[in-house]
Amino acid sequence: MIEFDRLTKAYGDFLAVRELSLTVRPGEVYALLGANGAGKTTALRCLATLLRPTSGTARIDGRDAATEPLEVRRRLGFLAASMGLYQRLTARELLRYFVELHGVEGDAATARVEEVVSLFDLGPFADRLCGKLSTGQRQRVSIARAVVHDPPALVLDEPTLGLDVLSGEAIFRFIDGARARGRAVLFSTHQMSEVELLADRVGIISAGRLVAEGTVEELLARTGERSLSRAFLRMVEEAA
Repeated sequence: MIEFDRLTKAYGDFLAVRELSLTVRPGEVYALLGANGAGKTTALRCLATLLRPTSGTARIDGRDAATEPLEVRRRLGFLAASMGLYQRLTARELLRYFVELHGVEGDAATARVEEVVSLFDLGPFADRLCGKLSTGQRQRVSIARAVVHDPPALVLDEPTLGLDVLSGEAIFRFIDGARARGRAVLFSTHQMSEVELLADRVGIISAGRLVAEGTVEELLARTGERSLSRAFLRMVEEAA
């Protein structure tokens, strides 16, 4: 469903991503780990059609992000920390606007908006202007916006950033539900507890290269470490 095939992104002589290859299958949650500057966000932006790769491909459901961007966007829900909200729309108005952008109209649009309002517990502030929301509320609305068209593939860059424990739990439930419905989920995070809780498989990226991949148990066995944090540090150090 989600595929990177030798994806490379260069800025002049600097290689931000180097021949990255990985696959996320339907019904799988894949965590992409890496230190700041490792290349995670660059790779995800290539997949989301926001950047054009220097070479290689990023695909959703067999559609190439570089040559078929509209088809990829129809199939992808993308959340990035840098994406803002329209300050003068209410949360409900914003969701309605975005679901209609994806071609859902009328009663179907209303039903889908109310479904995600309930799913992410937005009801208490759904009719408040986005510019008046707290950081955690804004993040929940951002995630709801990313998935309001019910895409088969989800890419979530730091999805629980700025969320309290209760809000984070709502995101965890959503990701579990997406997996159960056969969605392919690729997410990046710095929170190892989230990876241990959610991920079916883990990829570790360092200096733009995928240096390790496997289940949490496989990565622990490979390093002999007892925690994912220590295993991550060891594999990044070995790669360097």
